[in-house]
Order: sequence, then structure tokens, then C-alpha cells
Amino acid sequence: MKYNTIVIGGGLAGLTAGATLSKFGKKVLLLEQHHKPGGCATTFKRGEFIIEVGLHEMSGIVENGTIPQIFEMLDVDQKVDLLKVPEFYAVYSDRGKFVFPHGYDAVTKALINKYPEDAKGIKRFLKVLKGIRKEGTNQPRSSLVKKLIYPLMPLLYPNLVEASRHTVGSWLDKYITNENAKIDLVAHLAYWGDDPYTLSMFYYGMPFSGFIENGGHFVKGGSQRLSDHLAAYIEKHGGTVLFGKKAEKIVTENGRVTGVTFRDYFNKDLDPVTVSCDNAVANCAIPVVPAMLDEPFASSLKEKISDKINSCSLLCMYLGFNKDVEEFGVQHYSNVIEGEDVRSLKDVKPNHQGDWKKRRFIFVDYGKVDAQLAPPNKSEGVICTVDYVQDWEKLNDEDYKAKKEEVAQILLERLEKQFPGIQDSIQYYEVSTSKTIQRYTSNPSGSVYGYAQIKGQIGDMRFRNNFLIPNLYFASAWAFPGGGFEGSITGGFLAALQMNKDKIWSVVDDEKIIDQRIVPLVERKAINEKTVELSFEKPADALSPKGKYACLNLMKPKVTELDLPYRWLPIVSSPEEDNIRFHIELDGSSFSKSCELIGSGEMATIYGP
Repeated sequence: MKYNTIVIGGGLAGLTAGATLSKFGKKVLLLEQHHKPGGCATTFKRGEFIIEVGLHEMSGIVENGTIPQIFEMLDVDQKVDLLKVPEFYAVYSDRGKFVFPHGYDAVTKALINKYPEDAKGIKRFLKVLKGIRKEGTNQPRSSLVKKLIYPLMPLLYPNLVEASRHTVGSWLDKYITNENAKIDLVAHLAYWGDDPYTLSMFYYGMPFSGFIENGGHFVKGGSQRLSDHLAAYIEKHGGTVLFGKKAEKIVTENGRVTGVTFRDYFNKDLDPVTVSCDNAVANCAIPVVPAMLDEPFASSLKEKISDKINSCSLLCMYLGFNKDVEEFGVQHYSNVIEGEDVRSLKDVKPNHQGDWKKRRFIFVDYGKVDAQLAPPNKSEGVICTVDYVQDWEKLNDEDYKAKKEEVAQILLERLEKQFPGIQDSIQYYEVSTSKTIQRYTSNPSGSVYGYAQIKGQIGDMRFRNNFLIPNLYFASAWAFPGGGFEGSITGGFLAALQMNKDKIWSVVDDEKIIDQRIVPLVERKAINEKTVELSFEKPADALSPKGKYACLNLMKPKVTELDLPYRWLPIVSSPEEDNIRFHIELDGSSFSKSCELIGSGEMATIYGP
């Protein structure tokens, strides 16, 4: 059994790399530890709501841009709808409200109207932002060409050079005089970092300019739709995608990768499996890769990353409302509630580490677009703010839950203060911390953006492709060009292009791994008016007798509206039985309706126990 490429991790960079290689005719195996693809580009179900995990608004959907071209190549534009949000963001503070619109002309007018004394600096700011994207996307890819034109860089790429020499803070301090203007310009800082005085002006300017040029976009139905499409694309083009499988070892011989060993993530009793490959893509966080490598590569990689600084993480509070929150004065999609103690740009980082009663946060109202996350006449939102794993990791379970609830109540009180009456409309809330992100994505310290985008860790100073072993490639938020949806998708695509150029391939046959967890329905019967029993053929990889729960994922659900095709369910059969049985409550959800309609022989995947 051999594949051309094994992709370790099913985040957006790994999915994009795998889909692109599949497009090129390569036989791809993608391994993802979760029972669904996407990493931070996923959704989950709570009651009536589809909860969006990570996406607030995506940058890079610009005319002739890289992302639209990638989406067209991989048929994303045919299967996934992107919704343009009304404006970039609105800032609420004791100084009043400021709305940051889309479009360079509109932004120029809005900023100068509010800060006329900084008209010159504002125009320069927007000129540099526009230049960063134009010059950044038009650089030569060849390292030799880059070296040859290096002396001419200030002439050929003036905005890029200027931005690369500055942090956001140093640039704003040099050209903008009004501290309130600076604060408004970094109101959305949590989307890429926590400190304007360490965040690279170049990195900040790339997505920011994309947002201004053609707006932010949301995936209709949630980012899981994008991830699911890319996974399906790999399989449609001859590849294999295995969920619930965690890579343990990157096998090397004579200085090259020859295979990957993986194990079932949910059923620890199963033996590990090794599959051969021509090359591999590490979509996982770079800091976890040394543990998968033999010497001398493990020590070499540890040394290379020893001085790298991880990015901050995020705390998200997911909210389901029983009505449209516009009734409470929520007029905008992305609403920044400024910290009370932020009076200058230098206050931003301390505020992110300070009192939750004063910490700045962003409230996103998904109801401002046709997000399709909530039932009719209801809506969904999220509170998002900077977070750090060290504030949570030493707490025991009881104290962790108590602190999450304490933070939740503080944030709800502050949301109520800004939008009176909104708290009574909350039907559901739940808090995700940096510790949650670390658990589900295996990103050390829950660092959603990988290595921090500081001056020494951006652009060509970021890890690119195969810097360690000739046929081991890196594509993730931790590698080039960086985090976020735009950065991760671009990084996966560039890694695939490099692999295709390097041509480290052999001829492989069409034989693929058979997922033994995919089994047919044997029988469906009604237990009573409110319960149906589904009996499936027991997976060939027998479930552990210790397991009490398993994840039932319907392969082709007949009803999908406002739901996901899986549930974690108690196993009602005994280990001695030939089949595995589940009882499904008929609660009116699309999942339960699909279970009522499923027929004998139809397939499902059973993860676990």
C-alpha cells in the first residue's frame, strides 16, 4: 500500500494541499485526528443552532486574487457560497461610535471626517496598505531572482520595504498623531495578534487591505461547508481521507521520508498502521513534529524552532438568540467593544492581559448575513477576544468550569450594557478558551495563528516548504505565509505547487485503504413513538468492550437543514452481539429525520468508542 503524498492534519492548509495535489493527479492520503475536517474551520451543533467555531470574516476574496483562483481550480466556487458582510467593523467606546466601511474611497472619507488633523497620515496609511497587497502578491517566487533584485527592492517594492521595517505600532506612531485614530485602526487586532508594537506592519497590512478592497466574507452555512468540500474533492479525485486517525511517526530511511505511522484516535486498543509514501505534508503544528521524527531530524527541528514565539490564542463565547438582535440596537456585523482603559496605542497589549471587566472584545452578529446557522426569527453571534493558555492550564476541572462561567457572566453584562435587553434573548451560550483550542487542534498554547507574526517571523523568515528533509513539506498557520483562512489556504496551495515542481513521485497503483469503520445498516425499527433503533454491522476493527459511546456519522443523510450528520450516542448493544445498536431520539432535528428515513444497506461511519 503506497500513496504519493500523506497529509498529516486536516486543517485548511492540509486540505488545500491535498486537494491541489489530487487535482494534479497524485494519490493522496489525508489523516485527521478529529472525526471531521477543518481544524478551526469547523462547526458543531447545539440545540437548534449550528455553531461556527472560527470564521468571522475571511479576507482575500479580491478580483484576480490568489484565493478566488484557488477556489475556482478546486470547484469551491461551484459548491460553496461566500457572503459579503455589510462593513468591516464598528467601534464602540466612550468616545462614541466609528464605522469602518469597505472600499478605499469610503474608508478615506470616514477616517478623515473623524480625524481631519491626520488627513495626510491617513492617506499615507491607506496608500501603504494598498501597496502591500499589490507588491506582496507580485513578488517573484524564485529565491535566485529575489537575491538578484534585492538591491532594487526599495525601488520595485517601496510599500513592502517600508512595511517590513515597521511594527504596526511604530508605523502608526510615526505617521498618525491622534491616539484615538490609532486605536480605531487596530480595533480588529485580535484577528491577527495581541500587540501592535510587535505585530509586523507587513502581515497586518496584507489581510487588512483585502478587507478594505472587497470586504470580508462568510461561508454560507458555516466554514465546515468549505472544509467538507475540500475533503470530498480529495476523495472524488482518487484520494483517501481518514478521520479519527492521529499520526504518531514520520518514518525516515536514508535521510528521506518513506511513510507515516498512525493510530485510531478514539479506539486506543487498535494497532498502529504504517503506510508508505513518496513525500509527506505536515499540516500539524510545527512544534509537535519533532516528537514524530527520528534523530538527527528531531533535534535539528527542535533547534530551529527553539527561539520562535507562539501567537496568542482566542476566547470565544458562542451565543444563540431567540430573536433578531437588531431589536436591541445591534446595527453592524462586527462590533468592537473597546476597553475602558485603552487611552493610547500602548494600552492595547496590557488590556488584552488585564481585567475581563475592561478587556476589549468583538461581538459578531451572524444575523446580518444569510449565515444559515440559526432557525428563522432567531439569530446567532459570538464574542471573541484575545486569550492566553497560561491563564487556564493550571486550573483543575472544577475551577476551570467556574472561571469560564465567571468570564461568561462578565462578558454578558458588558454586552447588555452596550445593547440593553439583549441578555434576555439568549437561548444558549458556551465558552471556548485557548485550552479548548489546544485540545481540539493540538496547537501548542492554543495558538490559532501559529508562530506570532512579529518582524523576525514573517515573509521569507517564516518556515517554508521542505527546509528540514527533502521530501517533508510544511503547510499550516505555523509555516509560510501564516495564519488565518487566507494565509492557511495560500500556504497549502504553495506547498502543493512546490511539491509538483520538485517531482518527488513514483508510480503507484489505485489500491486504497479501506476504512473498516464504514458499515451498512442491518435493521431499523421503532422502539416507541419517540425513539428509533438503528442496528449496524459491527465494524471489522471491533469496538472495545470498554467503550460506552460512539460517534455515528451518516454517510448520505436525507435531511440536512440546520444540522450535522453525526451524533455521539450511547451504545445499547452488548459487546457479544454481532451488530452494534443505537437508540435515536426523534426530536425533530434533521439528524433524527434522516435516521427515520435510512434504509437497510445504507452506510455510516462509526468512530470510537
